[in-house]
Amino acid sequence: MFAFFSCSGQSETDFNDDNKYKSLRQRMVETQIIRRNITDKNVLEAMRTVPRHLFVARRYRSEAYNDHPLPIACGQTISQPYIVAIMTELIQIDSLSKVLEIGTGSGYQAAVLGEISDSVYSIEIIPELADRAEELLDSLRYKS
Repeated sequence: MFAFFSCSGQSETDFNDDNKYKSLRQRMVETQIIRRNITDKNVLEAMRTVPRHLFVARRYRSEAYNDHPLPIACGQTISQPYIVAIMTELIQIDSLSKVLEIGTGSGYQAAVLGEISDSVYSIEIIPELADRAEELLDSLRYKS
């Protein structure tokens, strides 16, 4: 089974996360991303914006902004933040780019890409992951 959905444009919500997570996200960008020479302003802003803690199980939320991958479900993991940032910077996208992601996983990479590009398509073959990612991306108001 294949699940297919798209993220189009920037999210339309304030994500409603508290100052704790905003502070952790900012620190993640400064200590893990900028210090490793990621310089693309769009990538940095996307990483500052997308609430990574919502893409992991509650029991891992305290670790969501640490520099390592975390388990999501079905034996899969969410990539560490630096890997997401460098992959995003290396593909050199802008708002007019059309992006195809193979392996949606948690949906985090799709959300980061969707903060930069108006046209992101993501495919996931594991139904449980596809359903959860689609639900979460919809709740964050990424357009399907």
